[in-house]
Amino acid sequence: MDPRIRDHAEVLVDWSARIESGDDVVVSVAEGAHELAVAVAEKLGERGANVVTTYASDEVSRAYLRAHDAEFDFGAHELALYENADSVLFLGGGRNTFATADVPGETRQASDRASQPVREARMDTDWVSTVHPTRSLAQQAGMSYEEYQQFVYDAVCRDWEELADQMANMKEILDEGSEVRLVKGDDTDIRLSIESRTAVNSAASVAYDSHNLPSGEVFTAPYDPEGEVFFDVPMTISGSRVRNVLLTFADGEVTDFTAESGEDALAEIFDTDDGARRLGELGIGMNRGIDRFTDNILFDEKMGDTIHLAVGRAYGSCLPEGESGNDSAVHVDMITDVSEESRMEVDGEVVQRNGVFRWEDGFEG
Repeated sequence: MDPRIRDHAEVLVDWSARIESGDDVVVSVAEGAHELAVAVAEKLGERGANVVTTYASDEVSRAYLRAHDAEFDFGAHELALYENADSVLFLGGGRNTFATADVPGETRQASDRASQPVREARMDTDWVSTVHPTRSLAQQAGMSYEEYQQFVYDAVCRDWEELADQMANMKEILDEGSEVRLVKGDDTDIRLSIESRTAVNSAASVAYDSHNLPSGEVFTAPYDPEGEVFFDVPMTISGSRVRNVLLTFADGEVTDFTAESGEDALAEIFDTDDGARRLGELGIGMNRGIDRFTDNILFDEKMGDTIHLAVGRAYGSCLPEGESGNDSAVHVDMITDVSEESRMEVDGEVVQRNGVFRWEDGFEG
């Protein structure tokens, strides 16, 4: 086994999930993630955890969804699995990144709505999502397999405590702020309310309320967006390639949208439920170890010089006690490159210009 796989597993189990002896752990293993699953199982055995392994295949999901009558009733057996788990580890890495592209949109929507209780039970655990480098992901990223492997391990196996200290600056600013304004070129000028919200210093560990490995963002749950925002980073949504998206917000929700490609996929998302047209997240990418776009949201949204907004579900860790925030069966991120002709303001003060934060060398206020 490539020793980097064991390094990846160690970071996941020790730093990210903080697994302890006796923890009940569900490990969800994608088609191409077998080697990482072996290394993770070894680490979990060393910790004395109790493990259940599930198989997460997009091709299996496609077969199920296409054969179904779309009258879904997800059983109590799946819900019980996650309600009794301490941690869930998602090991991504499929064989075909477009495996579910021909699943009808209405079937996908019905499945998302029906599975919401299961998804909420998973989110209530100390869950962590990561990716094992596969040839299909390398192809999607436009990289050789060897080059992509190195890219992934550089992003995952790093000094997370050092990055957490840097990102604490942004968390403090957002926690104390009331309004964020993002301006970029001629096509983005949007205002977002963040008063009473709590930002998450997403340092790839549940100890920071962070659930992705790699990570490297600071995010919060905005509300009442007004204005327009252009997302120029290509992405794959529900098996469709989506490019150059322009969203218009009024009265707190998406009132108009266009895209160079993938408009139908966006329409399916927005029609899922009432919350799908409202914002659930503002995320600020701060991981400069991720140095290129790979068409994988787990990496792309963390990249330095980017900001992303997500329509749909808001994360409870950002909300005041007793407040539910935006509720939806979906959570879909869209990314804009802020390395040029941009500024982000918090309460009228510029805190980032052209990708440079005010505490970094080269910042122009």
